[in-house]
Amino acid sequence: MLCLSRVVALSLASLAATGAALADPPAPPASAKPKQIVIISFDSARDISQWKRSRALAQRTGAHFTYFLSCVFLLSPETRGQYTAPGKTAGKSNIGFAASRQEVAERLEQIGLAVHEGHDIASHACGHFDGKDWSKADWLKEFASFEHILENAYAINGIAPEPEGWRDLARHAVLGFRAPYLSTSKALYEALPAAGYHFDASGVSNGPALPPTVGGITRFSLPQIPEGPKSRPVIAMDYNLYVRHSGGFERPSEASEFADRTYQAFRAAFDTQYQGKRIPLELGFHFTLMNDGAYWNALERFAGDVCVKADVECISFRDYVERRDGNQTQSTIGG
Repeated sequence: MLCLSRVVALSLASLAATGAALADPPAPPASAKPKQIVIISFDSARDISQWKRSRALAQRTGAHFTYFLSCVFLLSPETRGQYTAPGKTAGKSNIGFAASRQEVAERLEQIGLAVHEGHDIASHACGHFDGKDWSKADWLKEFASFEHILENAYAINGIAPEPEGWRDLARHAVLGFRAPYLSTSKALYEALPAAGYHFDASGVSNGPALPPTVGGITRFSLPQIPEGPKSRPVIAMDYNLYVRHSGGFERPSEASEFADRTYQAFRAAFDTQYQGKRIPLELGFHFTLMNDGAYWNALERFAGDVCVKADVECISFRDYVERRDGNQTQSTIGG
């Protein structure tokens, strides 16, 4: 009887003689990377022209944005007394009010159009006060003011007709919050779930970070990203770049340089995640055109380059939370 080693040797010789080749077993298929998420948001959401410009950008790129609305911009000079901030007299605001009833009407129209197009309307509170020392009751009062003014904005300002379904939209559309000055406290995080919020976007992180859920609130953070010749970290928000670039003063002659630096910083932060772990990248903006619009120009260039990629999705905070919770599988324009 042939021994086992001789049988193996004869089998290998036979395979070689017939031209057959030994092959390694097929490797298991590589797991596909998740799509890269980019979350772009705007604070205060005041200027009508910037509402239109941002919505046009979304239509060109397929993006969804989050608009953190300050409710004082839904009050005219005649109706400003409808708002009373904690510890203040009626009609006080750190950022003013709408210029006229007509401006309120135009802003309400933009809000309705944005919701219809699938964007996210969230709260930036009302008067842009620093609430770091507010109590839970103070925050609940501020949230109640926001809800009341948004829901009743047409009636408060005597604007007619009120669109059908407006009040239902106002009651159910707002799930998220960002604190003015990104100023948070224990009292704020106690008040948010009590007021029915689902997410907060007031944090700052050392680079892109997955948002944890604490006490029923998903906590998003604007990342610090490398920027400029020395790659110093800066919060990925236009105002912080404005202070970095020009000390918070206008330098329109250098706007092109500032726009390019901003784009390069955004793109490098994006590429790091896109080529790596694909943690969502959050970018924050205001409707103010700082340094002659440098940061909006960078935003439009960036979104035009990355949001159109097949394996990238530029979605809102609400999209992200609902998708994660299994309530929505795909973000679509007009949804």
